[in-house]
Amino acid sequence: MCDLVARTGRHLQRYENGRRLVAGCIPFRYMDIDDGASDDEQKKLVEVLMISSQSGPGLLFPKGGWENDEAVEETAAREAIEEARVRGDLVQLLGFYDFKSKQPEATCRAAIFALHVKEERASWPEQSTRQRSWLTVPEAAERSCYLWMQEALVTGFSSWLENWRNGGGGGCVDRTER
Repeated sequence: MCDLVARTGRHLQRYENGRRLVAGCIPFRYMDIDDGASDDEQKKLVEVLMISSQSGPGLLFPKGGWENDEAVEETAAREAIEEARVRGDLVQLLGFYDFKSKQPEATCRAAIFALHVKEERASWPEQSTRQRSWLTVPEAAERSCYLWMQEALVTGFSSWLENWRNGGGGGCVDRTER
């Protein structure tokens, strides 16, 4: 049984110029690849966590409404806990992505972060309606429900990850930059 309850409803959510504001993340982890090399030279494979959609086939990344009483980073971290029961460090804002909502004529703007997963729990608020899948980046791009999420993964996340691996940054999100 999970002791955390998911927030529901849209009465406390933020809107800007008629667009619903949401936040989410691309949760990721490193897995060791056993290629026979020494431990010092062992390669790392990056996997991203996707969750099943509640409205049909395909997979997506945790995301949800940015509420009035939260910073955007808090929303992204909360959604990762509610929808996938993972915690970690938000390490980079990957960008803002506009998309059409399920509701006719409605649009949303999503702030998407890279979340380095440090903890994965067996129970979470939406476990009865969602399944988790750890995938390579190409697998995740292929199985993504939405084109905008593929773009966030392939352009935002992959570009940031390559830069991070090459020493271009690596700390947690700096809230003073916003």
